[in-house]
Amino acid sequence: MDYVDVTEATFQKQVIDRSHQVPVVVDFWAEWCGPCRQLTPVLEKAVANRNGKVELVKVDTDANQNLARQFQIQSIPAVMAFKDGKAAAEFIGAQPPQQVERFLDQLVPSQAEELAKKGDEQSLRQALELEPSRADAVVPLAKILLERGDKDEALELLTRIPGNFAADGLRARIELETAAPDLDPAFKALDDGDTEQALDLLLGALPSADGSKDDIRRVIVGILDELGVDDPLARESRRRLASALY
Repeated sequence: MDYVDVTEATFQKQVIDRSHQVPVVVDFWAEWCGPCRQLTPVLEKAVANRNGKVELVKVDTDANQNLARQFQIQSIPAVMAFKDGKAAAEFIGAQPPQQVERFLDQLVPSQAEELAKKGDEQSLRQALELEPSRADAVVPLAKILLERGDKDEALELLTRIPGNFAADGLRARIELETAAPDLDPAFKALDDGDTEQALDLLLGALPSADGSKDDIRRVIVGILDELGVDDPLARESRRRLASALY
């Protein structure tokens, strides 16, 4: 048996608390439910294949009606996944194996994702061997290559993820390093970690940029994308970018 039966008394410890260490998948079921019996072996096999990176528990809704009400379970089988103490994903009804696999993929990092998170060159290259178009590996590896002067390889990598703002910005920067040497102070500030100074210099260069204006815009957008939508500097810089362009 590859699951644990959980009750109202043990749910907090075995699901909520445990989900801070590993994702926990909760299968809400009942003895009379035929589709529940179809789904259980599918869930068990998929969870077992992840070698302890996700855990499966079962809740008998007839015996634990308060839990069923708490999580608004109106139809079974119902499956909820918990991460960091909170519900992270769910589905209702018996699903085919491929759907269950995709559901679990949301919860458990792939090998490539884990390698990308390490951030060193060897790990990033290994991640891209497994998944050649992973943006979270392509962009940091391209930055490493750019820093040591391997511009051609960096450009080749960046072409793998067209439409990615960070990658487009990095490609534009590589092109501008040759075409617009007057932007070197902005790029040096960026490399030194002074993002605010870098953005100020890039935004200041826009009005007189002529043929380089679009490349500078792409660099700025790439930086803002990496900062994130809620960053105060990003919000102010977006306003300044809009004013400079329009």
